[in-house]
Parts: sequence; C-alpha cells; structure tokens
Amino acid sequence: MKLFTKSFICSCAIVGAAISLFAAPSAHAATDSSSVKVQVNDDLVQFPEVQPFIDKAGTLQVPLRVLSEKLGYQVGWAKQGDEVVVTLMNKEQSIQLTTDEEKAIVNSKLVELESSPTLLEGSTYVPLRFITETFGSEIAWNDANKIAIVEQDGKTHKPAWIAPPPAALAAPVAKIVQPSVSAQIIQAATTFKGTPYRWGGTTPKGFDCSGFVRYVYEAKGIELPRTSVQMYDQAGTRVTDLKAGDLVFFASGIVNHVGIYIGNNQFISSTTSVGVTVDSLASSYWGSRYVGAKRVL
Repeated sequence: MKLFTKSFICSCAIVGAAISLFAAPSAHAATDSSSVKVQVNDDLVQFPEVQPFIDKAGTLQVPLRVLSEKLGYQVGWAKQGDEVVVTLMNKEQSIQLTTDEEKAIVNSKLVELESSPTLLEGSTYVPLRFITETFGSEIAWNDANKIAIVEQDGKTHKPAWIAPPPAALAAPVAKIVQPSVSAQIIQAATTFKGTPYRWGGTTPKGFDCSGFVRYVYEAKGIELPRTSVQMYDQAGTRVTDLKAGDLVFFASGIVNHVGIYIGNNQFISSTTSVGVTVDSLASSYWGSRYVGAKRVL
C-alpha cells in the first residue's frame, strides 16, 4: 500500500433545480464508473445514488454528501451568482470553496488548490485529498483492489473488499478459464494472513474464527451462520473426501473452531494465538480436535 498521490476530487450532489440550471459541460467527464471504491478506516463506503469514478484526467471523483456523512463533516452550500459556495466543517476547522476558483478559505486563510471545484450536471465537485488532509486524514491507495482508503484514525488499514481475479485474455485457440469459486475464496482468505484475532470480530480490523470464515464467503455471495456451532449444525453437507473450500471443524468438548480447507491437508483460520494463519490437519494439536467437514459450495 502506498500513499495515493493522484489528485482526488469528490463530488457533492447539490439538491434543487436552481443549481442544475448553472451546471455546464466540463472536461472532467467520467470514463470509469465501476472500478474504484472508497473506504474509511475498515468500512467500505456505500454510495446508493452516484458511484465513484475516474475521469479522463485520471482523477478520482467521489460523491461528497455520502462521504461527508461517513466522516462526520457538516456540509453547506449557497448560490452566489452563477457559482456555488460550498462550506465543510468539523469540530476544529472549516473549509470554504467556490466553483471555478483555484483558491479556498481555510479558517479565514486563503489557500491555493491543485484543482478548482466545478459544476457538472447538477453536482458540485471538490478536491477530496485537499479536504481530508486539511482535516487531518491521509489517503492511501490499494492498487490491487482499486480502493482509496481514508485513514481517518491515523492507522494503516487493509482493503475491506477483495477484487476478483481478472479474466485471462482470450487466445485464438484457447478458452478463457475462470478461477473456480473455491479458488477465489482461498485466494481471498490468504490475503488476510496475519490479521489479528479479535473475539467477536467480523472485519479485517480483527476476526474471530467464524467471523473470518463468514466474511470471506459473504464476499462471494454465500451467506453462512454466525458461529462455528451453527455452521456445523446448519450449513452445507457433511463430507469426508475433503476439497478446497470445504469448512473444517474442531472441538474441545463442543465445536468451538472453524476454518477453510485449502488442500494438501492444510486449512486457514483465525486463531487466538497468532490470528489468521495456515495450519495442518495432521498436526498433533488440530488433528486431535478435528471433528469433521461441511461442503457449502
């Protein structure tokens, strides 16, 4: 992960027909509306109306209203002639920006902007990096999963969403082979190796054993019960011929641990001792506690 050094711009939807009348065509037209996501700390931001996109200049644009609610900013706007004045505030600072002006007012001081706010199709776009860094939050870019991560708490965070492997390019006489769902699940699970254990944890900030398994499968559209006991009792079909992607269960009196079988007599799980790690079913510890497997794929 590296600091995202591209110029960011996030979009604020301005409600009201009066504002739309002043929206003019712009060179910042969208070229990609689906490949980029935004994350605040460990949480993936959901955009119910307008999605983030990268424009023709390679600039990330994000709907400001949703992001501001997520970050706790107060947002206000006012029409000033043909332009719109946007004000953002938190408990410590305020930022005032005007469309088509390359300067902002931060706590009554004039500051130069890398990119001016602009009106486009009824929405006001303002520089995200300038706003978040002014308010004290760095942005990191995870290129593998195309996620801009706002580190509001000042800590480094893993991506909250894992991109599926890209499809192979078709050869003249070869078929395109898509990875199986089980292969995708195992690939996703291994990216979390080293994630710390957290009792009751269900996010990349920290997992318990069933929270980890459920998180990985849910990302592929497969819902599982919350606890290892419920998974053992309710999910899938019991099997003895283990295949990659099967759930494996362990007990000390009662079922109290679950992992994902990855092949070669190995499985991955979130353990109380070292967090997410790969272990062997043949080890003296796990082998003596193994009670069976369930197939859910």
